[in-house]
Amino acid sequence: MARPAHDYRRVDQHVPVTRRAETANPYPPVLILITLLATLGIIRYAAFLLAPGNRGDLLPYLLVLAAELILVVHALLSGWTILTGTKGPRDFPFYEAKSGLFDGRAIKAGGLRNSPHLWPIVMDGREITVDVFIPVYGEDPAIIRRTAEAAVALKGRHRTWILDDGRSDEVKDLAGELGCHYVRRLSGGGAKAGNINHALAIAKGEFFCVFDADFVPKPNFLVETVPFFVDDNVAFVQTPQVYGNLGSLISRGAGYMQTVFYKFVQTGRNHFNAAFCVGTNVIYRRAAVDDIGGIYTDSKSEDVWTSLMLHERGWRTIYIPTELAVGDAPETIEAYTKQQLRWATGGFEIMLTHNPLSPRRKLSMDQRLMYLVTATHYLTGIAPGLLLLVPPLEIFFDLRPVNLDITITTWLLYYAGFYLMQILLAFYTLGSFRWEVLMLAAVSFPIYLQALFNAFVGKEQKWHVTGSKTKPESPFNFIIPQVLTFVFLALTSVVAIWRDTDNSQLTLATAWNVTNTAILAVFMVVAFRESWRNNHPAPVAATGPAPGWDLVEAPPTEVRQPEPALHGAPALATSPTPRRELSDAHTQKEVVA
Repeated sequence: MARPAHDYRRVDQHVPVTRRAETANPYPPVLILITLLATLGIIRYAAFLLAPGNRGDLLPYLLVLAAELILVVHALLSGWTILTGTKGPRDFPFYEAKSGLFDGRAIKAGGLRNSPHLWPIVMDGREITVDVFIPVYGEDPAIIRRTAEAAVALKGRHRTWILDDGRSDEVKDLAGELGCHYVRRLSGGGAKAGNINHALAIAKGEFFCVFDADFVPKPNFLVETVPFFVDDNVAFVQTPQVYGNLGSLISRGAGYMQTVFYKFVQTGRNHFNAAFCVGTNVIYRRAAVDDIGGIYTDSKSEDVWTSLMLHERGWRTIYIPTELAVGDAPETIEAYTKQQLRWATGGFEIMLTHNPLSPRRKLSMDQRLMYLVTATHYLTGIAPGLLLLVPPLEIFFDLRPVNLDITITTWLLYYAGFYLMQILLAFYTLGSFRWEVLMLAAVSFPIYLQALFNAFVGKEQKWHVTGSKTKPESPFNFIIPQVLTFVFLALTSVVAIWRDTDNSQLTLATAWNVTNTAILAVFMVVAFRESWRNNHPAPVAATGPAPGWDLVEAPPTEVRQPEPALHGAPALATSPTPRRELSDAHTQKEVVA
């Protein structure tokens, strides 16, 4: 007997890859087991380090103790956070709201069946309004086009705004071509946060999304995020940063470096109501942002600071690990350095100026711990720099971090219990061992030391964008400390090998130092190759408009109107709006020709 045709129709769209993704358990028992074993290894290694009888010479011991305790504490807190994230944030009210998000009768009556970007979004029995912001600052127009086209096509009625702090007429024309609202500020105060706050003084939506110019949203972004706002306490819904340009060593390392965080750590932070915004791929409730006076402008890490302000006001935040936008990871040493410097400075600013453990912070104890982890996270990037000094201390001065009575085998057992389990956990979550992550983790310590210094002295950070059109600088302008460290370790390795050859034995210090030198050597090769590419750029083929998009001949005109229309609003140039003056955000500003 033949099977009913509808059975085939139901399953034909599910290829094995799709089916495996949909049936996979995001928190399988094996992951929990590995996390528990890794936690046990952390505790045993910490006990070994702290045992008085195991202490060696004071200086190398203190270096190892400081570095390893930073890593141990953060590893423990990360394991705890991962284990608490087994329950997702989607509940019955979410699914109920999602099922009624679009009114089928209204869609049919309006003839909108084939225009999902115009479908009214309904919540609590009424249509809601959504704005989509794309802040730009000198990115390549081709990159902006890619994101703007996807933003316009999002399922659900919304307005798409290009917020141009780069003041580019080419971007203005692009906005008119694609039917986007265009806003240009007369001043650039507050960087990206100021750009968004300025737009909030013009846009009128109850909710607003933010996508960096290089992050392309998927059509169902609003479908998967808006239903969470049925809970009136939800301030924003954050989705992960996923990268599609993992072709270079730097982009792979930078991209995979964040995988565990976005896949498991942020998910676990939901349980503590401490999931924080990462600046893009996010949708906010306008009322929540108004409650704190707008997006935080006193730091270039406005995303984390805004989240902290919202949590102190009692708002709830949600993170979902669903991939709803794909962007570009930094592809060059310059881009990676500037990105990490900005992120780390923002974290250290919280630690130094807004300590989460202070009694003045209106946070729960869980939130205090989570923000302490956030504020001190980049100390884990400084730790490898401290450990690089330990082998040379033994090679040149015969100073050892552990007691000579401790055999290498005993030390390796404790050491492996910590590090090998961390590698196994990373291997399981990433699907493979990413040596690029190991390399970047080992060579980034000068960036984080500079960030700590910047936060300590209050040095202002310049804004840097991914995908900028500006000519890249030589990578060696950004890695002078790494170059000097490499030269020092290479000379130390020569001395160590000569000494061990003379003594007819290979010491652990020599092996360790040679390994560190090799890692830095790979990074030097990457820098040389990048420098060569900068000096010998490949020819760029002429490009036209994206397929499927027709050019609009006439540019947008600059006029005043009381209410911007959907997709196709005029280009606006308005006066800057202070962060704390958002009460008149629904008043259209004077247009400057």
